[in-house]
Amino acid sequence: MPTVPASLTLAPALPFKYVGGDPSIDLVNTVDWTARGQVEDRLTDYDRLTRWAEGAGLVNARQGARLRARAVEHPRLAERAHRDAIALRWQLRQLFVAAAEGKAVSTVREFAEVNASLSAALGQLELAPRAIGDSGPGALRWSWRDAGERLDSVLWPVLRAAGELLASDESAQIRECGGEDCGWMYVDRSRNGLRRWCQMEVCGTKEKSRQRALRRVAAG
Repeated sequence: MPTVPASLTLAPALPFKYVGGDPSIDLVNTVDWTARGQVEDRLTDYDRLTRWAEGAGLVNARQGARLRARAVEHPRLAERAHRDAIALRWQLRQLFVAAAEGKAVSTVREFAEVNASLSAALGQLELAPRAIGDSGPGALRWSWRDAGERLDSVLWPVLRAAGELLASDESAQIRECGGEDCGWMYVDRSRNGLRRWCQMEVCGTKEKSRQRALRRVAAG
């Protein structure tokens, strides 16, 4: 596994934002990817990882609480799962950047690692009876075996989402934010396909302010 650069700054108080259009991209967006390296890392420990997963809709509140309780009982396993999440975040970004640049994702060094992790995760996927009151369309539902027991189970739906995205037509719509020192990514589902920012009210506004400042300087 390649060395994953450490985050320069941690930001446990910053909220998670879900603006990428896919859970796997939202995981990438838990840190800012700047020219100085990774800064304002919101994914500071296993507890924060489960909080992020709840917000992303990957686990419910009961499952999140169960995972956090298990993490207290098994701190070394929790630390390992957190390290795996940080490594997966790095790997997925390399694949998504390649897709955004129109390159062959399968030639990226991290592709084999993500594929191996995906294979292991999908080995935990199974069909299960629907819960009472669940009026879904199928006779059965997809379920993750040992979810809530294995601390790394929080990453399985992330891997599945990443695989489905990269195998879909929408892989051609993966974009990197045009904001300076942002590096967040998103699936461009805008009508005209010209979305430039992860968040217009943040990076878009900053860029407009920067351009106004440059015009003022040029005007003397």
